[in-house]
Order: sequence, then structure tokens, then C-alpha cells
Amino acid sequence: MWWRLTMGCLPELEESLVWKLNDLGLHRHAVQHSPETPDCKQLLLWLPKSEWPDAERRQLLASLAPMAQPFGLTLPEGRWDDVADEDWSLSWKQHWQPDPVGNGFLILPAWLEVPVEHADRLVIRMDPGSAFGTGSHPTTRLCLEALEMSPPEGSLVADLGCGSGVLGLAALGLGAQAVVAADTDSLAVRATTDNRSLNQHDEAQLAVALGSVETLQGLLAGRRADLLLCNILAPVIEALAPSFESLLAKEGRALLSGLLVDQAPRLKQVLGELGWTVTLSAEQGRWGLLEIRRA
Repeated sequence: MWWRLTMGCLPELEESLVWKLNDLGLHRHAVQHSPETPDCKQLLLWLPKSEWPDAERRQLLASLAPMAQPFGLTLPEGRWDDVADEDWSLSWKQHWQPDPVGNGFLILPAWLEVPVEHADRLVIRMDPGSAFGTGSHPTTRLCLEALEMSPPEGSLVADLGCGSGVLGLAALGLGAQAVVAADTDSLAVRATTDNRSLNQHDEAQLAVALGSVETLQGLLAGRRADLLLCNILAPVIEALAPSFESLLAKEGRALLSGLLVDQAPRLKQVLGELGWTVTLSAEQGRWGLLEIRRA
């Protein structure tokens, strides 16, 4: 027996809510969306009924509420439904659909066939599991569109905070020579490894390991990346910024996303003081993407 929470999920809150649920050890969740309305989403969460009486469920929602405060928002009202013997591990699959991104990508859940109308797109197969999505978040879409605008053909790419691995897989699809990836979440490393296999790449093409900057340095083995991808939250980007120098080749560039547009001035200042030329190269709603190069 299960409780199922259905709650509106504003795009600004998606990443924070998914992070918080994973941090709480609650991995039976999914974000429902339609490709036609990517900003209209619902968070679904399944909890064992015997372990989650009313008081504990209220406390859980109270612990999620602060995730909305940095954005000046209020956590949407949720609805709890009593679902008898629902197999959540199968139920969430119905909420994922083929998702065209940019002019040429198609993010495709692993169990679906390529729709005829998208047969000419570059397919990235994903098994979103219950911890990572299939590229629907605005910051991920900004990175995918930026990759498409300037394909990393023949490049060595480093992905810091790889999540599901979708950006590294996109880079390989666009002709990157190889990708090295790292994430501090072991679930992300597993998801990237699984998605690498789904897309028929091997470890020589996409190497992934648990960790942060030092891990990427180890995977690079004395080389420098031509392109650094970093789709994580703005405070983390700021904290990691002094290390970018050690990861990027002299003529290299980095795409930094996961930040709100109003956080960009602070990051521009910090990165500028570290010797980078910074451009706010794309926006989607309140989210932005920075491109940096050596000054």
C-alpha cells in the first residue's frame, strides 16, 4: 500500500526539490511533464503507507517548503492519494515522453521507439530511473542548445556534476572525441554509466567517476579539456570557479548553467577577477547560461 503525492512543480523548484528528496533518501519520485508544455510539471512521490502516517507526511512537506524561499516562491499545495499496491517503479514510466530539444536533439526514454516525426533527430536514449530526469530542466536545455549551436567536434569534454550524463552523451553525439565526467552523488555516477550503455558508448568514450574537480583531473590524466560543462547551482559554481583553470586548455571554453539570471552579475564579477571573459549567452525564463573563456 502506498501514498502518492501529486504536487505542482514550478521549473525554478525542480532541481532543488529533486536534490532535497534524494538527500532525504526518498528515491521513489518522478517529475511529470509534456514536451508541448515543458514549464507545466508535476512532482510525483510514492511513500510506503505503513511508514508515513499523517504527521510524518506533514513534516515532510514542511521540510520541502524552504526550497522555494530563495526564488521568492511558495511551495505549491500537494494532494495525497491512497494507491493500492501500485508498483511505483513501473508507474513513473508512463509520465515520460519523447522530448525534442533544440533543432536536432531527441531525448528518448529507453523503453520507447523513435516517433516517425522525429526520425531525423539525434537520439539520446535515457533511463531516467527515479533520481534523475531526461533533460527537461531549463538549465539542461540551455546547455543542450548551446552545444548544438557550437558542436564540440573532435574536442575533449569535461562534465563537472554530470547527473544523468545527458550533456556528455549529447557532446559525443555531436562529435566530441571523448568525455570525462564526475559527480559527487553515487546515484548520478550509476545513472551516467547506465545511460552510457544505452547509447552504445564505452568507457574510453565516456569515463565517469565519483568526485569533483580532483576526480576530473585524474580522469584527464595530465590533459586539459577543450570544453567544460558545469550545470550545477550558482553557489557551487562560485566555490569551484578557482579550479576551472586546472581543467581547461588555453583556448578552451566552459558552459556554466544551473544559475538564475539575477545571479549572473555576481558570478561574472567572481569569474572576471579570476581572469575569465564572461558572457551571458542564453536565457530561458529566469534561468541563464554563462560562457567563459580565458581573458
